[in-house]
Amino acid sequence: MAQERKKKAGVLPPDGGWGWMIVAGCFVVTVCTRAVTRCISIFFVEFQMHFARDYSGTAWIHSLVDCMTMLCAPLGSLIGNHLSCRVAVILGGFLASIGLVLSSFATSLEYLYLTLGVLTGLGFALCYTPAIAMVGVYFCERKSLAYGIAMSGSGIGTFVLAPVVQMLIEHYSWRGALLILGGLVSNLCVCGALLRPITLKEEEACPLPVDSECGYSAKPLVAAGPANEKHLVANRQQRNSKQRCLQSMQEYRFLLMPDFLVLAGSFLFLASGCSLPFVYLVPYALDVGVSHHQAAFLMSILGVIDIVGNITFGWLTDRRCLKKYRSICYMVSVGMEGLCCFFIPLLRTFALLVPFSVLYGYFDGAYVALIPVVTSDVVGTTYLSSALGVVYFLHAIPYLVSPPIGGWLVDTTGTYTATFFLSGFALISSALLLCTVSLIRHCQRIQRSSHSKKTTLEQCEAQQADFYTTKNKDLLIVNTATS
Repeated sequence: MAQERKKKAGVLPPDGGWGWMIVAGCFVVTVCTRAVTRCISIFFVEFQMHFARDYSGTAWIHSLVDCMTMLCAPLGSLIGNHLSCRVAVILGGFLASIGLVLSSFATSLEYLYLTLGVLTGLGFALCYTPAIAMVGVYFCERKSLAYGIAMSGSGIGTFVLAPVVQMLIEHYSWRGALLILGGLVSNLCVCGALLRPITLKEEEACPLPVDSECGYSAKPLVAAGPANEKHLVANRQQRNSKQRCLQSMQEYRFLLMPDFLVLAGSFLFLASGCSLPFVYLVPYALDVGVSHHQAAFLMSILGVIDIVGNITFGWLTDRRCLKKYRSICYMVSVGMEGLCCFFIPLLRTFALLVPFSVLYGYFDGAYVALIPVVTSDVVGTTYLSSALGVVYFLHAIPYLVSPPIGGWLVDTTGTYTATFFLSGFALISSALLLCTVSLIRHCQRIQRSSHSKKTTLEQCEAQQADFYTTKNKDLLIVNTATS
């Protein structure tokens, strides 16, 4: 009974305890989803040689995995909200593992589109959003640090898995490597088991309609009979359907918030530019004369520094002096990342490309860790799971379209300059959109504050004038009476 009352009343975010197990689970989820997705590019040459297909046809596999992961993110949120995050992650882990295992028996590239692209991508989508949302439920004061550690799995996984996958391909061929990756990804089911649900007090701020059985009904009791029982069952079913409809509407009420709409527009620009350097950095390095080994090392640097950005920026924005300015820190990281892309045409040696990898990797890790935090600050913890589903859904189409557009620019111009400029322009536009809206809001607040002060001053002056007028009238009456 005590536990039932606690669940109904809700609890505060623990900010530790089992929350660190949630962070560990989310860390492994990001390793098995985002890092494995990045490592799929290592199979490209093997797929090209085995199926005798061109680069553009093979590149669709990576685009489909990324697109499905983001496109089906709202489905992961839906399952997490209506069943539980635990069920969503376990189901997603099973689908992703099956997709990788089936891909090891591929007989054509189209077969890989379905198994590796669609099925594995769908499994990743069901795991990614619910796991990230659970971290936000368990943490409040140290939310940025928790997300920094959880999201660093992408960088650490890329750094560790890239050489391991290459070794597996050399020893067991690409089919054996995919089979082993399928076994690795099945650990997502274990991560799902760690996601123990809790009910927060914040959820009481948006109470939903409840049945009369819960004690909210004041209707008199009616004698039970066959006709009355049928009538009661029909009424209960009608109330339940209305309750489900209202609950679905409340889950996505944040879509009408102006702040979230601005944030969504910013994410569209962000997704259009952030993936291009990861796709074209190695080809650009090879084009300017950097060796294959050094070009691959640039990606390793990106992965390692990405981890540093995740954790350090998460820790910094949890400090009391910076907690109020999380959105500004997010804008700065995205803007600096875009600025790095504009310097690419000047960097034509390995020694000059290393600082680019360091800076780009650091700011990439910084903004990735802050995306859930900024979203939570805008919509609140109650709507975080649904909001993250929409946020990652917005990444889907840019992730699918921007790499082919970048390739088309390379084919048309003969250089990589236009592609990196497109990336820099999209990232800076994302930061400028949020910055412009923030400045407008700040000016409006100052104007409202000055107007309210002016109104208060006028009211005080009017009250003071009324007081002296009344006092003078009283004195006049007293003088008349004495005379």
